[in-house]
Amino acid sequence: MKLSVIGCGYLGAVHAAAMASIGHEVVGIDIDQRKIDALTKGEAPFFEPGLPEILAEGVASGHLTFTTDMAAARGAAVHFVGVGTPQQKDGYAADLTYVNAAFDGLLPYLSEGDIVAGKSTVPVGTAAGLAPRVGATGATLVWNPEFLREGWAVQDTIDPDRLVAGVPAGAEGDRAASILRDVYHPSVAKGTPFIVTDYATAELVKVAANAFLATKISFINAMAEIAEVTGADVTQLADAIGHDARIGRRFLGAGIGFGGGCLPKDIRAFSARAEELGKGESVAFLREIDAINLRRRDRAVQLAVDALGGEVFERKIAVLGAAFKPHSDDIRDSPALDVAVRLHGLGASVRVTDPEAIANARRIHPQLTYVADRDEALRDADVVIVVTEWDEYRRQMPPEHVSTLTEGRIIIDGRNCLDAAAWRAAGWTYYGMGRP
Repeated sequence: MKLSVIGCGYLGAVHAAAMASIGHEVVGIDIDQRKIDALTKGEAPFFEPGLPEILAEGVASGHLTFTTDMAAARGAAVHFVGVGTPQQKDGYAADLTYVNAAFDGLLPYLSEGDIVAGKSTVPVGTAAGLAPRVGATGATLVWNPEFLREGWAVQDTIDPDRLVAGVPAGAEGDRAASILRDVYHPSVAKGTPFIVTDYATAELVKVAANAFLATKISFINAMAEIAEVTGADVTQLADAIGHDARIGRRFLGAGIGFGGGCLPKDIRAFSARAEELGKGESVAFLREIDAINLRRRDRAVQLAVDALGGEVFERKIAVLGAAFKPHSDDIRDSPALDVAVRLHGLGASVRVTDPEAIANARRIHPQLTYVADRDEALRDADVVIVVTEWDEYRRQMPPEHVSTLTEGRIIIDGRNCLDAAAWRAAGWTYYGMGRP
Protein backbone atom coordinates (compact mmCIF):
# COMPACT_ATOMS: atom_id res chain seq x y z
CA MET A 1 0.00 0.00 0.00
CA LYS A 2 1.23 3.52 -0.66
CA LEU A 3 1.39 5.60 2.52
CA SER A 4 2.41 9.13 3.39
CA VAL A 5 3.67 10.23 6.80
CA ILE A 6 3.35 13.93 7.57
CA GLY A 7 5.92 14.99 10.14
CA CYS A 8 9.27 13.20 10.37
CA GLY A 9 10.20 13.86 13.96
CA TYR A 10 10.53 11.10 16.51
CA LEU A 11 7.09 9.60 15.89
CA GLY A 12 6.90 10.14 12.15
CA ALA A 13 10.39 8.95 11.21
CA VAL A 14 9.99 5.74 13.19
CA HIS A 15 6.52 5.12 11.79
CA ALA A 16 7.61 5.73 8.20
CA ALA A 17 10.62 3.41 8.46
CA ALA A 18 8.63 0.73 10.27
CA MET A 19 5.82 0.78 7.71
CA ALA A 20 8.35 0.46 4.88
CA SER A 21 9.98 -2.45 6.71
CA ILE A 22 6.73 -4.44 6.61
CA GLY A 23 6.32 -3.91 2.87
CA HIS A 24 4.53 -0.62 2.27
CA GLU A 25 5.68 2.13 -0.08
CA VAL A 26 6.13 5.16 2.15
CA VAL A 27 6.91 8.84 1.60
CA GLY A 28 7.84 10.92 4.65
CA ILE A 29 7.16 14.65 4.48
CA ASP A 30 8.54 17.38 6.73
CA ILE A 31 9.30 21.10 6.43
CA ASP A 32 12.77 20.73 7.99
CA GLN A 33 15.17 20.43 5.05
CA ARG A 34 18.12 19.31 7.16
CA LYS A 35 16.08 16.52 8.69
CA ILE A 36 14.87 15.40 5.28
CA ASP A 37 18.41 15.48 3.90
CA ALA A 38 19.62 13.20 6.69
CA LEU A 39 16.70 10.79 6.35
CA THR A 40 17.15 10.65 2.58
CA LYS A 41 20.70 9.42 3.19
CA GLY A 42 19.33 6.76 5.52
CA GLU A 43 20.66 8.58 8.58
CA ALA A 44 18.54 8.78 11.71
CA PRO A 45 18.37 12.38 13.04
CA PHE A 46 18.09 11.11 16.64
CA PHE A 47 19.20 8.07 18.62
CA GLU A 48 16.73 5.19 18.65
CA PRO A 49 17.92 1.57 18.79
CA GLY A 50 16.99 -0.37 15.64
CA LEU A 51 15.98 2.68 13.63
CA PRO A 52 19.21 3.17 11.62
CA GLU A 53 18.99 -0.37 10.28
CA ILE A 54 15.39 -0.29 9.04
CA LEU A 55 15.79 3.30 7.84
CA ALA A 56 18.83 2.49 5.73
CA GLU A 57 17.20 -0.67 4.44
CA GLY A 58 14.02 1.17 3.45
CA VAL A 59 15.87 3.96 1.65
CA ALA A 60 18.16 1.51 -0.17
CA SER A 61 15.21 -0.58 -1.34
CA GLY A 62 13.37 2.45 -2.69
CA HIS A 63 10.31 1.68 -0.56
CA LEU A 64 11.05 4.67 1.68
CA THR A 65 11.56 8.24 0.45
CA PHE A 66 11.54 11.65 2.09
CA THR A 67 10.73 15.12 0.83
CA THR A 68 9.65 18.61 1.88
CA ASP A 69 7.05 18.72 -0.90
CA MET A 70 3.54 18.04 0.42
CA ALA A 71 2.40 17.26 -3.12
CA ALA A 72 4.24 13.94 -2.76
CA ALA A 73 1.35 12.79 -0.57
CA ARG A 74 -0.94 12.71 -3.59
CA GLY A 75 -1.84 9.15 -4.53
CA ALA A 76 -1.26 7.61 -1.12
CA ALA A 77 -4.12 5.51 0.21
CA VAL A 78 -3.45 6.39 3.86
CA HIS A 79 -1.88 9.58 5.20
CA PHE A 80 -0.50 9.46 8.74
CA VAL A 81 -0.16 12.79 10.55
CA GLY A 82 2.36 12.60 13.37
CA VAL A 83 3.51 16.13 14.14
CA GLY A 84 4.28 17.50 17.58
CA THR A 85 1.83 18.98 20.07
CA PRO A 86 4.09 20.83 22.53
CA GLN A 87 2.89 22.61 25.63
CA GLN A 88 1.82 26.19 24.99
CA LYS A 89 4.37 28.75 26.11
CA ASP A 90 1.85 30.69 28.19
CA GLY A 91 -0.08 27.80 29.75
CA TYR A 92 -0.58 24.07 30.19
CA ALA A 93 -2.70 23.44 27.09
CA ALA A 94 -1.39 21.64 24.01
CA ASP A 95 -0.26 23.81 21.11
CA LEU A 96 -2.03 22.55 17.98
CA THR A 97 -0.22 24.89 15.59
CA TYR A 98 1.69 22.06 13.92
CA VAL A 99 -1.35 19.81 13.69
CA ASN A 100 -3.43 22.50 12.04
CA ALA A 101 -0.61 23.42 9.66
CA ALA A 102 -0.14 19.77 8.68
CA PHE A 103 -3.83 19.37 7.85
CA ASP A 104 -3.92 22.70 6.00
CA GLY A 105 -1.02 21.56 3.86
CA LEU A 106 -2.36 18.06 3.24
CA LEU A 107 -5.99 18.80 2.36
CA PRO A 108 -5.36 20.01 -1.24
CA TYR A 109 -3.73 16.68 -2.10
CA LEU A 110 -6.40 14.35 -0.76
CA SER A 111 -8.61 12.27 -3.04
CA GLU A 112 -11.94 10.52 -2.76
CA GLY A 113 -11.60 7.48 -0.55
CA ASP A 114 -8.28 8.43 1.07
CA ILE A 115 -7.79 7.76 4.78
CA VAL A 116 -6.16 10.40 6.97
CA ALA A 117 -4.92 8.84 10.21
CA GLY A 118 -4.07 11.25 13.00
CA LYS A 119 -1.35 9.93 15.30
CA SER A 120 -0.47 13.06 17.25
CA THR A 121 -1.46 13.26 20.91
CA VAL A 122 -4.24 15.84 20.89
CA PRO A 123 -6.89 17.21 23.28
CA VAL A 124 -10.15 15.27 23.14
CA GLY A 125 -12.46 16.92 20.61
CA THR A 126 -9.71 17.75 18.11
CA ALA A 127 -10.65 14.98 15.65
CA ALA A 128 -14.31 15.98 15.66
CA GLY A 129 -13.25 19.49 14.64
CA LEU A 130 -10.99 18.27 11.83
CA ALA A 131 -13.29 15.57 10.42
CA PRO A 132 -15.61 17.88 8.40
CA ARG A 133 -12.64 19.51 6.67
CA VAL A 134 -11.20 16.14 5.73
CA GLY A 135 -14.62 14.86 4.71
CA ALA A 136 -15.14 17.77 2.34
CA THR A 137 -12.36 16.34 0.16
CA GLY A 138 -14.00 12.91 0.00
CA ALA A 139 -11.44 11.46 2.40
CA THR A 140 -12.13 9.97 5.85
CA LEU A 141 -10.44 10.94 9.11
CA VAL A 142 -9.51 8.30 11.67
CA TRP A 143 -7.58 8.76 14.90
CA ASN A 144 -4.88 6.16 15.41
CA PRO A 145 -2.86 7.06 18.53
CA GLU A 146 0.68 5.79 19.02
CA PHE A 147 1.96 4.12 22.18
CA LEU A 148 5.69 4.23 21.62
CA ARG A 149 8.31 3.87 24.33
CA GLU A 150 11.50 5.71 23.50
CA GLY A 151 14.25 3.13 23.27
CA TRP A 152 11.78 0.50 22.05
CA ALA A 153 9.90 2.54 19.45
CA VAL A 154 10.74 0.35 16.46
CA GLN A 155 9.57 -2.76 18.25
CA ASP A 156 6.44 -0.99 19.51
CA THR A 157 5.54 0.12 15.98
CA ILE A 158 6.17 -3.17 14.21
CA ASP A 159 4.83 -5.35 17.04
CA PRO A 160 2.49 -3.19 19.16
CA ASP A 161 0.61 -4.47 22.19
CA ARG A 162 -2.63 -2.97 20.83
CA LEU A 163 -3.94 -0.91 17.94
CA VAL A 164 -6.64 1.70 18.39
CA ALA A 165 -8.68 3.29 15.60
CA GLY A 166 -11.19 6.07 16.26
CA VAL A 167 -13.53 6.18 13.26
CA PRO A 168 -16.81 7.83 12.23
CA ALA A 169 -20.01 5.86 12.63
CA GLY A 170 -21.52 3.71 9.90
CA ALA A 171 -20.19 2.23 6.67
CA GLU A 172 -17.57 4.96 6.24
CA GLY A 173 -16.04 4.07 9.58
CA ASP A 174 -16.21 0.33 8.87
CA ARG A 175 -14.33 0.85 5.60
CA ALA A 176 -11.70 3.03 7.27
CA ALA A 177 -11.14 0.47 10.03
CA SER A 178 -10.79 -2.27 7.41
CA ILE A 179 -8.12 -0.30 5.55
CA LEU A 180 -6.17 0.31 8.75
CA ARG A 181 -6.31 -3.41 9.48
CA ASP A 182 -4.70 -3.94 6.07
CA VAL A 183 -1.98 -1.41 6.87
CA TYR A 184 -1.16 -3.24 10.09
CA HIS A 185 -1.76 -6.71 8.64
CA PRO A 186 1.31 -8.43 10.18
CA SER A 187 0.26 -7.36 13.68
CA VAL A 188 -3.42 -8.07 13.14
CA ALA A 189 -2.59 -11.53 11.75
CA LYS A 190 -0.66 -12.28 14.95
CA GLY A 191 -3.72 -11.51 17.05
CA THR A 192 -2.77 -8.03 18.25
CA PRO A 193 -5.94 -6.46 19.70
CA PHE A 194 -7.46 -4.03 17.18
CA ILE A 195 -9.85 -1.77 19.06
CA VAL A 196 -12.33 0.31 17.04
CA THR A 197 -13.80 3.30 18.85
CA ASP A 198 -15.25 6.73 18.24
CA TYR A 199 -12.95 9.75 17.90
CA ALA A 200 -13.20 10.94 21.49
CA THR A 201 -12.36 7.54 22.97
CA ALA A 202 -9.33 7.13 20.71
CA GLU A 203 -8.04 10.54 21.74
CA LEU A 204 -8.60 9.77 25.42
CA VAL A 205 -6.88 6.38 25.24
CA LYS A 206 -3.46 7.96 24.76
CA VAL A 207 -3.73 10.72 27.35
CA ALA A 208 -5.42 8.40 29.85
CA ALA A 209 -2.61 5.84 29.45
CA ASN A 210 0.04 8.49 30.02
CA ALA A 211 -1.86 9.92 32.97
CA PHE A 212 -2.05 6.48 34.57
CA LEU A 213 1.67 5.81 34.09
CA ALA A 214 2.55 9.23 35.50
CA THR A 215 0.27 8.55 38.47
CA LYS A 216 1.92 5.22 39.19
CA ILE A 217 5.42 6.71 39.06
CA SER A 218 4.47 9.66 41.26
CA PHE A 219 2.66 7.38 43.69
CA ILE A 220 5.83 5.45 44.47
CA ASN A 221 7.76 8.71 44.65
CA ALA A 222 5.22 9.98 47.18
CA MET A 223 5.89 6.80 49.17
CA ALA A 224 9.61 7.61 48.89
CA GLU A 225 8.93 10.95 50.55
CA ILE A 226 7.27 9.12 53.45
CA ALA A 227 10.06 6.55 53.56
CA GLU A 228 12.66 9.28 53.91
CA VAL A 229 11.15 10.54 57.17
CA THR A 230 10.34 7.13 58.63
CA GLY A 231 13.43 5.10 57.77
CA ALA A 232 11.54 2.74 55.47
CA ASP A 233 13.02 1.41 52.21
CA VAL A 234 10.87 2.32 49.22
CA THR A 235 12.50 -0.32 47.00
CA GLN A 236 11.43 -3.09 49.37
CA LEU A 237 8.02 -1.47 49.64
CA ALA A 238 7.68 -1.48 45.84
CA ASP A 239 8.76 -5.12 45.66
CA ALA A 240 6.19 -6.10 48.27
CA ILE A 241 3.20 -4.31 46.78
CA GLY A 242 4.33 -5.16 43.26
CA HIS A 243 3.65 -8.84 43.90
CA ASP A 244 -0.04 -7.95 44.02
CA ALA A 245 -1.27 -8.79 40.49
CA ARG A 246 -3.69 -5.88 40.68
CA ILE A 247 -0.78 -3.45 41.11
CA GLY A 248 2.28 -4.98 39.44
CA ARG A 249 5.94 -3.99 39.86
CA ARG A 250 6.47 -2.12 36.58
CA PHE A 251 6.68 1.68 36.85
CA LEU A 252 7.07 1.44 40.62
CA GLY A 253 10.68 2.59 40.55
CA ALA A 254 11.20 5.54 42.87
CA GLY A 255 13.79 8.08 41.81
CA ILE A 256 14.03 11.60 40.41
CA GLY A 257 10.85 11.16 38.41
CA PHE A 258 9.71 11.16 34.81
CA GLY A 259 10.50 13.54 31.99
CA GLY A 260 10.60 13.45 28.20
CA GLY A 261 8.39 14.86 25.51
CA CYS A 262 5.21 12.99 26.45
CA LEU A 263 4.26 12.39 30.09
CA PRO A 264 4.89 15.87 31.55
CA LYS A 265 3.26 17.89 28.79
CA ASP A 266 0.47 15.35 28.21
CA ILE A 267 -0.76 15.33 31.80
CA ARG A 268 -0.66 19.13 31.84
CA ALA A 269 -2.57 19.34 28.56
CA PHE A 270 -5.10 16.81 29.86
CA SER A 271 -5.67 18.96 32.94
CA ALA A 272 -6.09 22.06 30.79
CA ARG A 273 -8.57 20.34 28.48
CA ALA A 274 -10.58 19.02 31.43
CA GLU A 275 -10.82 22.58 32.73
CA GLU A 276 -12.10 23.74 29.33
CA LEU A 277 -14.74 21.01 29.46
CA GLY A 278 -15.85 22.09 32.91
CA LYS A 279 -14.50 18.89 34.49
CA GLY A 280 -11.25 20.10 35.95
CA GLU A 281 -12.08 18.47 39.28
CA SER A 282 -12.09 15.05 37.60
CA VAL A 283 -8.35 15.17 36.97
CA ALA A 284 -7.33 17.65 39.65
CA PHE A 285 -5.06 14.96 41.09
CA LEU A 286 -2.81 15.31 38.03
CA ARG A 287 -1.61 18.68 39.32
CA GLU A 288 -0.29 16.94 42.43
CA ILE A 289 1.19 14.14 40.30
CA ASP A 290 3.16 16.82 38.45
CA ALA A 291 4.18 18.50 41.72
CA ILE A 292 5.40 15.23 43.28
CA ASN A 293 7.43 14.55 40.17
CA LEU A 294 9.15 17.94 40.30
CA ARG A 295 9.82 17.63 44.04
CA ARG A 296 11.99 14.57 43.46
CA ARG A 297 14.38 16.69 41.45
CA ASP A 298 14.53 19.09 44.39
CA ARG A 299 15.31 16.14 46.66
CA ALA A 300 18.25 14.97 44.53
CA VAL A 301 19.77 18.46 44.62
CA GLN A 302 19.23 18.72 48.36
CA LEU A 303 20.91 15.36 48.93
CA ALA A 304 24.00 16.65 47.13
CA VAL A 305 24.01 19.87 49.12
CA ASP A 306 23.57 18.02 52.43
CA ALA A 307 26.21 15.43 51.53
CA LEU A 308 28.70 18.26 51.02
CA GLY A 309 27.85 19.83 54.36
CA GLY A 310 26.00 22.70 52.70
CA GLU A 311 29.14 23.91 50.93
CA VAL A 312 28.56 23.39 47.22
CA PHE A 313 30.49 26.28 45.71
CA GLU A 314 33.25 25.03 43.40
CA ARG A 315 32.85 21.45 44.63
CA LYS A 316 33.23 18.91 41.83
CA ILE A 317 30.11 16.94 41.00
CA ALA A 318 29.94 14.23 38.33
CA VAL A 319 26.45 13.92 36.89
CA LEU A 320 26.00 10.60 35.11
CA GLY A 321 23.28 11.03 32.53
CA ALA A 322 21.65 13.79 30.52
CA ALA A 323 18.87 12.04 28.59
CA PHE A 324 15.52 11.73 30.35
CA LYS A 325 15.80 7.93 30.12
CA PRO A 326 18.33 5.36 28.87
CA HIS A 327 18.41 4.18 25.23
CA SER A 328 17.53 7.70 24.08
CA ASP A 329 19.18 11.03 23.33
CA ASP A 330 16.00 12.92 24.20
CA ILE A 331 16.58 15.71 26.72
CA ARG A 332 13.09 17.23 26.69
CA ASP A 333 12.10 17.99 30.30
CA SER A 334 14.97 15.77 31.43
CA PRO A 335 15.15 15.38 35.22
CA ALA A 336 18.85 14.57 34.82
CA LEU A 337 19.67 17.87 33.13
CA ASP A 338 17.43 19.78 35.52
CA VAL A 339 19.44 18.46 38.47
CA ALA A 340 22.73 19.32 36.73
CA VAL A 341 21.58 22.86 35.89
CA ARG A 342 20.39 23.50 39.45
CA LEU A 343 23.69 22.34 40.95
CA HIS A 344 25.59 24.52 38.48
CA GLY A 345 23.39 27.42 39.54
CA LEU A 346 24.46 26.84 43.16
CA GLY A 347 28.07 27.28 42.12
CA ALA A 348 29.17 23.66 41.88
CA SER A 349 31.68 22.56 39.24
CA VAL A 350 29.43 20.16 37.33
CA ARG A 351 30.61 17.68 34.72
CA VAL A 352 27.89 15.89 32.78
CA THR A 353 28.36 12.71 30.79
CA ASP A 354 25.96 10.59 28.73
CA PRO A 355 26.45 7.92 26.04
CA GLU A 356 24.13 9.60 23.51
CA ALA A 357 22.67 12.92 24.66
CA ILE A 358 25.65 15.24 25.05
CA ALA A 359 25.19 17.04 21.73
CA ASN A 360 21.53 17.77 22.43
CA ALA A 361 22.25 18.80 26.00
CA ARG A 362 25.07 21.15 25.01
CA ARG A 363 22.81 22.88 22.50
CA ILE A 364 20.20 23.68 25.17
CA HIS A 365 22.46 24.16 28.20
CA PRO A 366 25.86 25.33 26.96
CA GLN A 367 26.76 26.62 30.43
CA LEU A 368 27.45 23.09 31.65
CA THR A 369 30.68 21.16 31.16
CA TYR A 370 30.25 17.95 29.15
CA VAL A 371 32.63 15.02 29.08
CA ALA A 372 32.08 12.13 26.69
CA ASP A 373 34.15 9.63 28.66
CA ARG A 374 32.53 8.41 31.87
CA ASP A 375 35.77 7.90 33.77
CA GLU A 376 36.98 11.37 32.83
CA ALA A 377 33.75 12.82 34.20
CA LEU A 378 34.33 10.90 37.44
CA ARG A 379 37.93 12.01 37.87
CA ASP A 380 38.51 14.00 41.10
CA ALA A 381 34.76 14.32 41.75
CA ASP A 382 33.66 15.05 45.30
CA VAL A 383 30.19 13.64 44.63
CA VAL A 384 28.82 11.31 41.99
CA ILE A 385 25.13 11.44 41.02
CA VAL A 386 23.52 8.78 38.84
CA VAL A 387 20.53 10.41 37.16
CA THR A 388 19.96 8.30 34.02
CA GLU A 389 20.12 4.54 34.47
CA TRP A 390 22.29 3.61 31.49
CA ASP A 391 23.80 0.13 31.80
CA GLU A 392 27.30 1.57 31.83
CA TYR A 393 26.43 3.26 35.13
CA ARG A 394 24.19 0.69 36.79
CA ARG A 395 25.89 -2.55 35.67
CA GLN A 396 29.32 -1.68 34.34
CA MET A 397 30.69 0.70 36.99
CA PRO A 398 32.26 -1.25 39.87
CA PRO A 399 32.59 0.90 43.01
CA GLU A 400 36.19 -0.28 43.47
CA HIS A 401 37.07 1.13 40.06
CA VAL A 402 35.31 4.43 40.70
CA SER A 403 37.23 4.76 43.98
CA THR A 404 40.47 4.99 42.00
CA LEU A 405 39.15 8.03 40.11
CA THR A 406 37.24 10.26 42.51
CA GLU A 407 38.31 12.57 45.29
CA GLY A 408 35.27 11.88 47.46
CA ARG A 409 33.36 8.72 48.29
CA ILE A 410 29.81 10.02 48.09
CA ILE A 411 27.33 8.61 45.58
CA ILE A 412 23.72 9.67 45.10
CA ASP A 413 21.62 7.07 43.32
CA GLY A 414 18.90 9.14 41.69
CA ARG A 415 17.34 6.07 40.10
CA ASN A 416 17.78 3.48 42.86
CA CYS A 417 19.53 1.37 40.26
CA LEU A 418 22.77 0.58 42.11
CA ASP A 419 23.63 -2.14 44.64
CA ALA A 420 23.70 -0.07 47.82
CA ALA A 421 25.40 -2.81 49.85
CA ALA A 422 28.21 -3.16 47.33
CA TRP A 423 28.92 0.56 47.28
CA ARG A 424 28.88 0.82 51.07
CA ALA A 425 31.15 -2.22 51.36
CA ALA A 426 33.60 -0.43 49.06
CA GLY A 427 33.76 2.51 51.47
CA TRP A 428 31.22 4.80 49.85
CA THR A 429 28.53 6.88 51.51
CA TYR A 430 25.46 5.87 49.53
CA TYR A 431 22.28 7.94 49.27
CA GLY A 432 19.21 6.54 47.50
CA MET A 433 15.80 8.03 46.86
CA GLY A 434 13.51 6.88 49.65
CA ARG A 435 16.10 4.45 51.01
CA PRO A 436 17.69 4.56 54.46
